[in-house]
Amino acid sequence: MGRRRAPELYRAPFPLYALQVDPSTGLLIAAGGGGAAKTGIKNGVHFLQLEQINGRLSASLLHSHDTETRATMNLALAGNILAAGQDAHCQLLRFQTHQQKGKTKAEKAGSKEQGPRQRKGAAPVEKKSGAETHQEGIELSVENLQAVQTDFSPDPFQKVVCFNHDNTLLATGGTDGFVRIWKVPSLEKVLEFRAHEGEIEDLALGPDGKLVTVGWDLKASVWQKDQLVTQLHWQENGPTFSNTPYRYQACSESGTFLGLGTVTGSVAIYIAFSLQRLYYVREAHGIVVTDVAFLPEKGRGPELLGFHETALFSVAVDSRCQLHLLPSRRSVPVWLLLLLCVGLIITTIVLLQSVFPGFL
Repeated sequence: MGRRRAPELYRAPFPLYALQVDPSTGLLIAAGGGGAAKTGIKNGVHFLQLEQINGRLSASLLHSHDTETRATMNLALAGNILAAGQDAHCQLLRFQTHQQKGKTKAEKAGSKEQGPRQRKGAAPVEKKSGAETHQEGIELSVENLQAVQTDFSPDPFQKVVCFNHDNTLLATGGTDGFVRIWKVPSLEKVLEFRAHEGEIEDLALGPDGKLVTVGWDLKASVWQKDQLVTQLHWQENGPTFSNTPYRYQACSESGTFLGLGTVTGSVAIYIAFSLQRLYYVREAHGIVVTDVAFLPEKGRGPELLGFHETALFSVAVDSRCQLHLLPSRRSVPVWLLLLLCVGLIITTIVLLQSVFPGFL
């Protein structure tokens, strides 16, 4: 029996590092690039339209946004605003989708160059920054908003970005170990403090104003603004493995499932509360998985899922976006269990009445 393989949903013309899914529009947003090096590898953010076609989930290129010399390494999504980590900076992008009303003469003249819908294995059409791509009556445009430098180490690099619960604030972390909080969309800095000695690996803003950070210093910390609330240190709070270095890598929101991508390219899906593994593809990418994202359970999510319980997308340096589907697990509906219980009670009473006349 051959090795289990995940279907390839899309292949970009550059390495992929970041992934987001917009639940309201069903857009899959994948970003990456070759950076500033003059290798001929472009940098961009690709907007993919997710659709159910003949019972299968597919993706087609709707818009390609050129990020010029900067590769996007991390993404956060708030409505129709993207926060993109590019080198030491955070760039805000606003995208809009609407039904196409009619093409201009220039668009009609260029329709032959646009070609057919972009599918797996097809070379996507690159557009200039701010250009619009038209496809099956849908228009998508992207606008560059504010940008700000968020990391100031000798080799500055933003490693993580996230929005708060009401999308009014943005938190960034990078190689200098500082957390910086910014207003959205002005990117005015409202708070700055050192959270870790060394790089910040991940962070999350809670609805109560608390902030969770994890870093290369083996610590996971909870903050109320810039005041430390509590802290975990792997050597003190984690499992003990002699002569093996471990550190906290990521902090994530709780949910039904947990998606995992590994440095060897494997992808897995677990039940969040029990860590029971439900799905696993060994070396799905064959190289480090750079990001994973679930198809949201709201918006267009249920429509796109079909008869599957969940869908996980993964991207890697191999330029591929893969789809990992978890079939619905068979379960007995609650109403059927109640009906069986009632039937069992009635059957028991009838049997007792037949064996012991006058029982009732």
